[in-house]
Amino acid sequence: MIRKLASGEYRIYSRKTDPKTGKRRNLGTFPTREKAEKHEREIQYFKRH
Repeated sequence: MIRKLASGEYRIYSRKTDPKTGKRRNLGTFPTREKAEKHEREIQYFKRH
């Protein structure tokens, strides 16, 4: 899931919450939404290969 930060950057969070903290894990911060979406697709590919 991608969220826009107050600084204008975009951050990818894991879909499930982290059992230790109860929050979503930060998976990277990117300057544009396009780069964040591209990296999210790379993460999904990596999870299945």
